[in-house]
Amino acid sequence: MKVLLVYPEFPDTFWSFKHALPFQGKRSAFPPLGLLTVSAMLPNHWQKRLVDVNVQRLKDSDLKWADVVFFSAMIVQGPSLKVLIARAKQFGRRTVVGGPISSAHDPAISEADHVVDGEAEELIGRLAADLERGEAQPHYSHPQLPDVTRVPLPDLRLAPLRRYSSMSVQFSRGCPFTCEFCDIIEIYGRRPRTKTPDQVCAELDQLYHLGWRGSVFMVDDNFIGNKKNVKVLLPRLVRWMHDHRSPFSLYSQPGGGRGLAPPVARGAFHPGLSGY
Repeated sequence: MKVLLVYPEFPDTFWSFKHALPFQGKRSAFPPLGLLTVSAMLPNHWQKRLVDVNVQRLKDSDLKWADVVFFSAMIVQGPSLKVLIARAKQFGRRTVVGGPISSAHDPAISEADHVVDGEAEELIGRLAADLERGEAQPHYSHPQLPDVTRVPLPDLRLAPLRRYSSMSVQFSRGCPFTCEFCDIIEIYGRRPRTKTPDQVCAELDQLYHLGWRGSVFMVDDNFIGNKKNVKVLLPRLVRWMHDHRSPFSLYSQPGGGRGLAPPVARGAFHPGLSGY
């Protein structure tokens, strides 16, 4: 099966950085880490292609190539998503939508054939099998939050890395706080689940061996939400950076959204089709 992974366009706002990025020779701030992680969870025999509309055009030939089109988006990408779903359906392609926009039940997803609500780790295998049989259901969800120590390395080979200003790595999902302006605890829960230091270092290794040098954003909505586990991770990060002669500039957002990173990245990772 051929799957086209499509990331809709961000509108022209301050947080899209569209007027600043050209000074760096870049087209977008971050690659769609969730979609790339979902790609890694799909069957190995599937053919996969990524189109991030923020850095390249979605061509008719891409849609003609695909058997099914996976979309992921945040609410702000809703207008672009709606247009892209309609375009895929004009070519008779099945459409699957996930990401924070589906967990929020935004109207922009209403025309999708299949909607994934929540994180993908526990349901992606069932969805893929149903699609192969032609028996996919309109709605997929899983009541339990997945164990993120089982999350695979993102499929970065699909992305044109040099078109982005920064790379992304996720350590945890969830936040212990109850800030009234934030939907993270509704999507990821109040118990921050973390990857192991080995997983995080493996992601840094992958970026290093792909030739990336520069900024790496730890995309956690609250990097220090699980203080016990982050204290285990940080010495490993220091050691990794020292051993590799500091090829990256690491930054994060700690403290329930009151951190250093631009909010455009918040929720952009929802790995499952809901974070993809």
